[in-house]
Amino acid sequence: MASLSQETLFRLEDFTLLTARRKNVIRSPKQSGSSDEDASPYLEESGWQLIHAPQEIQFQPNTSEPIHRWSPYVQGFSASFVQRTIERYQKDYAFPIVLDPFAGSGTVLVQAKFNHCPSFGIELNPLLHFIASVKVNSWHLSPSKWLSITEHLLRVSTQASAPRSPAPAFLKSESHFNPPVLKNLEKLKAAIDRLETTTLQDETLKNLSLLAFASILIDCSNLKRSPCLGYCRDKQIQDEAPFVLFSQKCQQIAADLQKCQTHHTSALNTPSVVLLGNSMNTEIPQQVDLIITSPPYMNGLDYVMNYKIEMGWLGFGQSHRELKSLKDQMVVCDNVSKGLIQGFSQTRRYSHPWIEQIKVDIQSGIERRGNYRRQDMPEIVHKYFDDMYQVMRNVVRFLSKGGRFVLVVGDSLIADVYVPTDLILARIGEELGLTVEKLEKARERRSGQIRSYRLRETIITLLKETE
Repeated sequence: MASLSQETLFRLEDFTLLTARRKNVIRSPKQSGSSDEDASPYLEESGWQLIHAPQEIQFQPNTSEPIHRWSPYVQGFSASFVQRTIERYQKDYAFPIVLDPFAGSGTVLVQAKFNHCPSFGIELNPLLHFIASVKVNSWHLSPSKWLSITEHLLRVSTQASAPRSPAPAFLKSESHFNPPVLKNLEKLKAAIDRLETTTLQDETLKNLSLLAFASILIDCSNLKRSPCLGYCRDKQIQDEAPFVLFSQKCQQIAADLQKCQTHHTSALNTPSVVLLGNSMNTEIPQQVDLIITSPPYMNGLDYVMNYKIEMGWLGFGQSHRELKSLKDQMVVCDNVSKGLIQGFSQTRRYSHPWIEQIKVDIQSGIERRGNYRRQDMPEIVHKYFDDMYQVMRNVVRFLSKGGRFVLVVGDSLIADVYVPTDLILARIGEELGLTVEKLEKARERRSGQIRSYRLRETIITLLKETE
């Protein structure tokens, strides 16, 4: 039988071997399109202007910033953005009380504390609530005392006969970690678990030790988070990595504590409170001047399962069922349970003509494609905006007259339909009595579905002019 020519192979690849998803990408009417173009009708109807204001808003720079770098969090935004926001309004509020209703790993709260601004955060994920709380409540610890404790932990855990705290049973820990690495992690975790907590300082030291331990878990594993959690085939991990990385992290924390106590002495006692709860209904104990936040985006990123390793090891999730239950309480993403969406379709919910038309268009896009990963995507989109309406309605109650609500959010492309997330949230703000003061395009990004389509991330600034 004659061998296939290169030209024939190319034809087979082009016409026979294409996946359904790839064919839909090629056929998409959104190829080489942009959200700026598709947003024009919405902007014209609203009378708003989208200002092009390129600036750094991603979390990555935080990995070299004191305190912020204690724990990695790929979904966060930059400390420099928070700093610019506080400075922008310093003539309006000298030392504003700040709120972040999606506190995450505490970027807003930490930066507010550096600026002597009291702050509140709300966070539903117990792991992130823990991380943010430790970040803002450990600045007073003695660096030498901290290093003494960490040296003790390393000395105890590196002994051949050291006890072990078993890895979470519901996780595939033996797949996630090489056996010698897993054994050393279990020994290190046992040493931390055995720390006594008879005083508040003891408790703070133990919590900081747990944060340091959690921060090295992915680096010690066969996994990567970029941004979703997945296996990394080429990753090489040394058996002693848990001890080496833990020591490095603890040295880093000690250096940051020293810097805070040397250069930010007056900020040490600035109050920062992280509330464990749902921003749709959690009460804030007092009025605030600035709300600075970045809500979940309408994408496939699972904000719970993406951190299941750390949650399991620190005891914040004992089964996949617990994690699923937690996820169902959050602002919806597109891998939420079907039952939750079915229940949502039977409830009273927020709506707007823009949302209703987008749902019709998405349904048509799904039918045109012939297949899509979620047939109920129109209802998922609707629930996202209903969830965000509930969050915004709740927290706006605590915003003082003259206060500002600043959100960083990205738009979406779903089944070849543009979803102006930023503009719909701005519209919700107006309906809640706020004024759309500014819409700034901070950066351009690419759609995960159609790589040639240009999406954006927007900074929405809403002003509360009246009570």
